[in-house]
Amino acid sequence: MSEEILINVTPQETRVAVSYLGAVQELHLERASLRGLVGNIFLGRVSRVLPGMQSAFIDIGLERAAFLHVGDIWEARGQESQKPIEKILHEGQSVLVQVIKDPIGTKGARLSTQLSMAGRFLVYLPQETRIGISQKIEDEAEREMLRDRLTRVLPQDEHGGFIIRTMANAAEDMELAADVEYLHAIWDAIQARGAGSEAPCLIYQELDLAHRVLRDVVTSETDRILVDSRETWQRLRAFAEEFTRGVADRISLYTAERPLFELYGVEEEIERALGRRVDLKSGGYLIIDQTEALTTIDVNTGAFTGVRSFDDTIFKTNLEAAQAIARQLRLRNLGGIIILDFIDMENAEHKQAVLSELSKALARDRTRMTINGFTSLGLVEMTRKRTRESLSRVMCEPCPVCQGRGQLKTGQTVCYEILRGLMREARQFDAREFRILASQQVIDLFLDEESQSLAQLSDFIGKPVSMQVESLFSQEQYDIILL
Repeated sequence: MSEEILINVTPQETRVAVSYLGAVQELHLERASLRGLVGNIFLGRVSRVLPGMQSAFIDIGLERAAFLHVGDIWEARGQESQKPIEKILHEGQSVLVQVIKDPIGTKGARLSTQLSMAGRFLVYLPQETRIGISQKIEDEAEREMLRDRLTRVLPQDEHGGFIIRTMANAAEDMELAADVEYLHAIWDAIQARGAGSEAPCLIYQELDLAHRVLRDVVTSETDRILVDSRETWQRLRAFAEEFTRGVADRISLYTAERPLFELYGVEEEIERALGRRVDLKSGGYLIIDQTEALTTIDVNTGAFTGVRSFDDTIFKTNLEAAQAIARQLRLRNLGGIIILDFIDMENAEHKQAVLSELSKALARDRTRMTINGFTSLGLVEMTRKRTRESLSRVMCEPCPVCQGRGQLKTGQTVCYEILRGLMREARQFDAREFRILASQQVIDLFLDEESQSLAQLSDFIGKPVSMQVESLFSQEQYDIILL
């Protein structure tokens, strides 16, 4: 089998793994309490217009106001000299908006007033009149043929525009017509609800993860879709019968006792995808560090020594790393700016071969991206569109001990901080005694290696210093009590 899709469902969350040739290539996770907002349409209220930034904050009923830039306002497009935002929006105005990027970190959701609804083969643009075609369909003859086929099945009074998706090249005319009918029904419902609602409110909610998989992920290469929930299996079968004909027969209910993700090794892949280090089969490894601004991926040779020369070792490690990087980007859903630090190569042909291997490995990615060649520092810069939080941001939180730094102050460093703190307190307050509250590791240091330092300080300030272990304190936490 070439491709399988595994869907694990619990009342709290839905998890999807896409496996290709036996290896997990994609992981998707959606929690009932934190469903993504991308694709949702809201009737929002303009809370603030910022002419200097040519943007506005829109209240759509979330904890943080959402962000709308003038470039994402449909009314401002197509103008020879773009209309300023203050000529389009005013505070208190109701406006129909769609989420194009989920809230990420401290940033609110990003919005657009150009609405779009996705079907299996088409994307409907009710405010447009053009017919566009996915950039992944490069053959000009095929593009023209698809445009002609869609034009033939459109109603004569059609006023909207469409984008033809990649999967449309395998669709029959009746399937394209059914997609058009489905998208028109959604738009009619949106208009009706929007006319009778008061801002801020949700007008249209994007499909849940399991249904989006049938619409967006399943291709002709997909041999089987395994679902471990009978209720979800029935709903997916019903949805497929109506909207994705030909897929229903590939949806199977998984009933074995052993958990689906455990049987197929997905749980192990998830654990590895949350780690910082990724081992390569050759003995090399990747180090992946994700920050607010960008993600860096460092390639190392590790134990791989090659068969001919050091240059050959480096080249082979970088080739394998290029494939692994492409897979990790999909597994971890990494987006934004990504910096790849391959092992330095002198040979220009080797550099080009590594870039080609990277581009080839990224060809299966459904997310839009750009790749730049090697910089003067030997780094490869690329971007991958980020619409949702990465896997680690969804499943993990910053360590409460190190506050996300990934490292702790040494016990000795904390001891010296405490000694400086004692000196400061002694100068300000005339206490009878000082007591140090700290972790076991720090107290042990004061009893052993730093006992002389503490005795000298106690003698210098002329006050006794006692110690107490606080079992709940981390190594960096301490307190100085005045008695």
